[in-house]
Amino acid sequence: MTPAFEKLQQHLKQLPGLGYRSAERIALHLLVEKPARLPALVLALEEAARTVRRCTKCGNLAEGEQCAICADERRANGVVCVVEQVPDLVAIERSAAFRGGYHVLHGKLSPIHGVGPDDLNLAALQARIAAGDVRELILALSNDVEGEATCHYLTETLAVPAGLKVTRIGFGLPSGGGVLYADSVTLKSALDGRRDYQ
Repeated sequence: MTPAFEKLQQHLKQLPGLGYRSAERIALHLLVEKPARLPALVLALEEAARTVRRCTKCGNLAEGEQCAICADERRANGVVCVVEQVPDLVAIERSAAFRGGYHVLHGKLSPIHGVGPDDLNLAALQARIAAGDVRELILALSNDVEGEATCHYLTETLAVPAGLKVTRIGFGLPSGGGVLYADSVTLKSALDGRRDYQ
């Protein structure tokens, strides 16, 4: 293979979920089988890199200051579901079990992997709480050691005012499982079965 092909394959292999063979198949598909699709893909990548950013309020993907969920006045934005990553938000939205707002931490505490409080989107969450915009905080983090540690840190460290209800999903999610891989029915059960977390 040519150096340019190998370079493309190496870049594709760095994407999550793609191994050597998958990267090779995608590269061959774009360069040999369907080369007409390549310019549109390049344009879409360039446009996304130029326009997509984090929502200043919740951390979701947005093309303006706020994402479509934060900008939607029909949502119950006083109820905020805290998730680890954007794919977790997408999974909950797909379940249609929740009509409130979100806050994306972009990770969870993990000293082993070098992820501390400063690496998470906590300042924006604290600002939302301090502004009085939140009446219930739903902690929808993974049911594992790091997820539990992050929930504990949030409840112990954030300045949670009196009257702010903090709940934790967990019913229906298997131990060690994440929100991303749960089906819609399980996510609905987890949200409906949330419990106080304090």
